[in-house]
Amino acid sequence: MRRLARDLGVNLGQLAGSGPEGSVTREDVERAADLSQREAADQQPQPTETYSAPQAPFSGGDTERIPVRGVRKHTAAAMVSSAFTAPHVTEFLQVDVTETMAAVRRARELPEFAGVRVSPLLFVAKALLVAARRHPMINSSWDEAAHEIVVKRQVNLGIAVAAERGLLVPNVKGAQALPLADLAQAVEQLAATARAGKTTPADLAGGTITITNVGVFGVDAGTPILMPGEAAILAFGQVRDLPWVVAGELAVRKVTTLSLSFDHRIVDGELGSAVLRDVGSMLEDPVRMLAWSLQG
Repeated sequence: MRRLARDLGVNLGQLAGSGPEGSVTREDVERAADLSQREAADQQPQPTETYSAPQAPFSGGDTERIPVRGVRKHTAAAMVSSAFTAPHVTEFLQVDVTETMAAVRRARELPEFAGVRVSPLLFVAKALLVAARRHPMINSSWDEAAHEIVVKRQVNLGIAVAAERGLLVPNVKGAQALPLADLAQAVEQLAATARAGKTTPADLAGGTITITNVGVFGVDAGTPILMPGEAAILAFGQVRDLPWVVAGELAVRKVTTLSLSFDHRIVDGELGSAVLRDVGSMLEDPVRMLAWSLQG
């Protein structure tokens, strides 16, 4: 805990712990870092990064230096801490999502989704929520101080958002209890707030499992790094037309790649594979998602 606090620039002596007998937890440290970095970022102008080639040479030479502060500084520290604390494993699964894409088009026509953006990410999110209920250990964290695995009953679903000030991962609190239309609205609002630079520390705190949509960048797959304090993160790749064998015949289908990274201290290969397989099965057949959602 002291090492995490040092990495994130948090003074443990100034924290009021929320753990047993007032002990300071990892969540307390991360929440304090979120607040501190947010306040610091609000007090100074943030640079705007550009990833395209410059149109003209830099006036000061061949390089440009961009100060690392605020959200970007906190994100970097958190990712380093996660990468070198939790032993990561990543598994990949190619999935035929033709039926899910058809369900997305159908949902857009329903009055329940009027005024709400319905995307394939919504169905991926719902599939992950159902899988987390079927396999609760995937929605957990490692408590080093107590030598315990903490299994969370509530799913606070993080959605990675590429904002101007850096990567933000706000989360939908209690996402497992939301109907599909409400989940769509919550995810849309969460992303819009992040891109507008209005995400609060409370929005960022308390995540239990995360989705990152790398497909929007034209990428098929990746090996995402866990958010600190979480046991798993799912990457959703781009949906492409690919040749696929259906009922013994070759056909062109809508295909994506799912990548699941997980903390190998908590999640072994059997559990990680089961979660990834379940998410893939529900995206192949959304009716299965409905059936599993109704199971107790």
